[in-house]
Amino acid sequence: MLSEKEAEELLNKVKNENLRKHMMAVAAIMRKLASQLNEDEKIWWLAGLLHDIDYESVDMNEHGLRSAEMLEGKLPEEALHAIKAHNEMTGVKAESKMDFALRASDAASGLIVAAALVMPNKKLAEVKISTLRNKFKDKSFARRVDRNRIMECEKFGMELEEFLSLSLDAMRKIADKLGL
Repeated sequence: MLSEKEAEELLNKVKNENLRKHMMAVAAIMRKLASQLNEDEKIWWLAGLLHDIDYESVDMNEHGLRSAEMLEGKLPEEALHAIKAHNEMTGVKAESKMDFALRASDAASGLIVAAALVMPNKKLAEVKISTLRNKFKDKSFARRVDRNRIMECEKFGMELEEFLSLSLDAMRKIADKLGL
């Protein structure tokens, strides 16, 4: 299995800074979720960190499949499946707790970043759960964020507010790395 250092070296090969920040945000949420759900924090963190490793180099129909190929033998099968399943266009269905967690975390990170960016100082510290609840309900806000994917938090035993709170807290812990 990859070490955290090796994983970060792979992350640093991603050219787009915002994509790298997104991947770090998803990893932070996944690590905190794993801790909450008594799962392997390192494996969940790795899946979150590397889920979009192929994003800059493939057609969206292959996105996730190529990442899993690149990580074959470096991550356990459950993480590879979650990476494949996070993109519905691959045809790989989400089945496990990790699959749904990655999909929900991927979407939640987008909602949280969008909410931070409309704050006066554009900081995660300014975002409140009530803000996230309201932005979640407002379908015109961050239109590309799939609310149904965020609601998949229920498939791993969390209510929406608890999941958003955990996600926001996880992202706040790395706010300096995210520039938020």
